[in-house]
Amino acid sequence: MKKILYRLTKVIGFLFLLVGSNVTVYAQAKMSQVLDTATLKNQLEYIQKRTRIYDNFRAIREDYFQKIKKNSLDSLNQARQTIDKLDKKIFDLERQITVLKGNLAKTKQDLEEVTRTKNSLRLFGIRMNKAAYNVLLWGIIAGLAALLVILFLMYKRSHTVTVHTKNELDDLKEEFENYRKSTRERIEKMTISHHKEIQKLKGNQ
Repeated sequence: MKKILYRLTKVIGFLFLLVGSNVTVYAQAKMSQVLDTATLKNQLEYIQKRTRIYDNFRAIREDYFQKIKKNSLDSLNQARQTIDKLDKKIFDLERQITVLKGNLAKTKQDLEEVTRTKNSLRLFGIRMNKAAYNVLLWGIIAGLAALLVILFLMYKRSHTVTVHTKNELDDLKEEFENYRKSTRERIEKMTISHHKEIQKLKGNQ
């Protein structure tokens, strides 16, 4: 009977040991999966839920602590690498922005130069604004038009004077011709009359 109880006790102990080992292996497998795949926050929460506090001290297994420590340092290094990459990207972006600002300033300067060139013209080597150029051009055109009108009026007046003078000259020529003709006739008459008088005087002798 003692042997049977002893054997039964060994079997029950073995079963408890086997069940405990399976539970521990399952818990360790689940713990290992959480510590390997979950985020650092979830890992800490998992450890916090499955550990107990004794006299304001939290008891944690050394291997779990080392695992959390390693994961924390890895996360910190990864965060630092990410920050370094972001800093480098920010530096590159700032450099690109500086280059773009320089290009924009040069483009604005070129645009202002093109606008000034477009809105100005050269006259006798002197750059003039288009508005001033237009005023000068229309002033010259207006002056030439006024000069043309004055010349036309002077020509018309001169032509009128010329025509009037020619008419007067023609009248004078006609008067002179009539005077010359009448004078010649009068001289001819006087000559004939004198000749007749001379003949009469000769006949009386």
